[in-house]
Amino acid sequence: MRQRTSAGRAGYVAAPVAAVALAHIGPAATWLPGLRRRRFPGLAGQGSPGHVALTFDDGPDPVSTPHFLDALDVLGVRATFFVLGENAVRHPAPARELVRRGHELAVHGWTHDRPWWPSPARDARELARAAHVVGEVAGRRPLWYRPPYGILTSGRWAAARRAGLRPVLWTAWGKDWRHDATPASVRATVAADLRGGGTVLLHDTDHASAPGSWRAALGALPDIVRDCHEAGLSVGPLGEHGTVHGTGPAGEEPGTGRSGWTVRSAPFRSPAPG
Repeated sequence: MRQRTSAGRAGYVAAPVAAVALAHIGPAATWLPGLRRRRFPGLAGQGSPGHVALTFDDGPDPVSTPHFLDALDVLGVRATFFVLGENAVRHPAPARELVRRGHELAVHGWTHDRPWWPSPARDARELARAAHVVGEVAGRRPLWYRPPYGILTSGRWAAARRAGLRPVLWTAWGKDWRHDATPASVRATVAADLRGGGTVLLHDTDHASAPGSWRAALGALPDIVRDCHEAGLSVGPLGEHGTVHGTGPAGEEPGTGRSGWTVRSAPFRSPAPG
């Protein structure tokens, strides 16, 4: 009898804890690419069908970021860089150089952490701090927010809204953070999911990736841009992407923005292997 009573009490205590945990981590289900593309195209970064948004995470880095800037200059392409607040403070010179060369700065958080435990106050404080630093460097208020690992908890949704930031993830990535990534593998992985109107995620640093992995993304970059151009797609930052409205759980119906136009992905055929 005592055992049953103890078990009942334990269940009574565990139930609200489980409910809090579910409320905290539940929105992170938007990390799933299929769900995100179907239900929340704005959050996925779905934009104008004739355009591809090129984005980079985790910088700036004084060693690797300048290589990407030079490569983008050669390609004649501008991109959106989701920078970490701590890196922008630690490495102000490459952060300012991003802006000087015409790229768009966005917020990737203060540190590259995993938000498994609820901490709304910390989320709000650190995101506001990161947005302030990015705004100071850019000379304008940032518009976009992408959480580390693409994990959007309820606390980070609320923090982004309070900071005036719009969450956006991606439709295609290169898995360029892996230790076995190569330029060919990054290009092929991007091509597998890329369509007109999509958003590409790459990394301009190995800050949270395998050491030296940024070289695979750098090597793949010219071919990725070339593939887009050969498919008749322009490449640029999110600010030029025409991203649809409705980025959250209360957003628009699949594929339709609140502006009334429907997103139709342009066909994309890449010569990339794989």
